[in-house]
Amino acid sequence: MRILVVEDEVKMASLVKRALEREGYSVDVAGNGEDGLWMATENDYDAIVLDVMIPAPNGFEVCRELRRRGRWAPVLLLTARDGVDDRVTGLDAGADDYLAKPFSFAELAARLRALTRRGIVARPPVLAAGDLVLDPATHRVNRGDAEIDLSPKEFALLELFLRHPDEVLTRTAILEHAWDFAYDGTSNVVDVYVRYLREKIDRPFERETIETVRGVGYRLRSAA
Repeated sequence: MRILVVEDEVKMASLVKRALEREGYSVDVAGNGEDGLWMATENDYDAIVLDVMIPAPNGFEVCRELRRRGRWAPVLLLTARDGVDDRVTGLDAGADDYLAKPFSFAELAARLRALTRRGIVARPPVLAAGDLVLDPATHRVNRGDAEIDLSPKEFALLELFLRHPDEVLTRTAILEHAWDFAYDGTSNVVDVYVRYLREKIDRPFERETIETVRGVGYRLRSAA
């Protein structure tokens, strides 16, 4: 199997390369984001080990651009930062797994074995209602040619609606799917975020994609 390692620290790159070669992998190394992006685009790799903190573009940007170009080799992100926000950013960029430094080479190899067993997955389907398009892979939303900037929660809410077109979703169902079990607020938060969403995807375009079903909840019209 052929692996690409994108790591700017020469010593670390050499150690990772040797460790993976001992596991039987064929390993290529890139020292910055630009080279890594070019190599990952030009070659078919079974997996990519991608450090986040590399010379521009950084690991998040490289991963996001690879997915935009339709390159779906499994990506394992390496980072010295283990914050939840970084993990979320990496996964939203299209990464498949995340390993914080310092790490053991045994764990790195085990995670790569798990990723390569899955094989290269298919691109997540684009969701659409009329000219409203949501791309889970690139985390982008467009209304026609206009790109719409949504917060993570707004994006999650719109994705839920687009996965259930023309269905009436109750406030309780929306809370259960778009908010976690730890949320202890009221269903009023759903109304607030639906209003936010309408302000971005409907009103500027004089549309009414999301309908209020009085006493029940909301419905997204697929023909909107």
